[in-house]
Amino acid sequence: MSDSSKEILYTHQLGHGPNILLAFHGIGQTGLTCFESFAELLGDQYTIYAFDLFFHGHSKGVHGNDDFSDQDIVTKPLWKSLISEFLQQKNINRFDIVAFSMGGRFALATIEAFSQQIDKAFLIAPDGVSEHPLYTLASRFWPTRKLFHRVLKNPDTLIKSAGFFQKLGLIHNSLIRFTQYMLADPKRQETIYRSWLAFRMLKFDISSIYQKRNDTRIYLFIGKHDKLLKAKDVQKLSILLPKEQYYLLPAGHSNLVDKASVIIRDLVEQSDRPGAID
Repeated sequence: MSDSSKEILYTHQLGHGPNILLAFHGIGQTGLTCFESFAELLGDQYTIYAFDLFFHGHSKGVHGNDDFSDQDIVTKPLWKSLISEFLQQKNINRFDIVAFSMGGRFALATIEAFSQQIDKAFLIAPDGVSEHPLYTLASRFWPTRKLFHRVLKNPDTLIKSAGFFQKLGLIHNSLIRFTQYMLADPKRQETIYRSWLAFRMLKFDISSIYQKRNDTRIYLFIGKHDKLLKAKDVQKLSILLPKEQYYLLPAGHSNLVDKASVIIRDLVEQSDRPGAID
């Protein structure tokens, strides 16, 4: 990246392996906190560049500063430009990618733009395969964006309402706990608001991405007990994948990355064996 790009997206370099892995974390995380298990398990196979995505960790907003408005939007051309600069600076030609939750949008954008250079894509409970109606409502229209921001600034009503729906069996208690955690801190409230609005242009035609993926092999990991992103939410992609590239794991949302990292290690080791077909 150029100096200006470095100010926008910070990367944690983990591991020392000969292969390259670009990693995109979930909301409220950093590249380091999300992918520590990858450094431990895959550090011999990969040099991992774990990005702090916009408004997270050491990274700033879309324009490299802390200011924010409704016009601070991550577009596909912007993302392609940033990743292209990064690859040129690091002299990277071929690479793999991994993404968790919110990071799925950035992984899909990367596949769309760089599929000719990507060997494997590991998508862990990826956002962006489908769009929840609540996200559409909260992010697409100016009046509802303002309402969404107001609700985040006054989360007690939202949490109480969620508690009511939980008692009726309409919302799982793990979702309540996640909501309470994310809204308990004003900084996390602002991170949610900025991320939801800034990333709203990262929308995808999954069938088109899959058809045009070249030789990129896509692996999908979903948690059986994940109440934030369920198997039905990624069906547009899962039905396209060979069964050996789709994993439904005994995990919830919070421990899915660690569970997936063990399987990914085995997949990488198998593909590195002499005579292996990849």
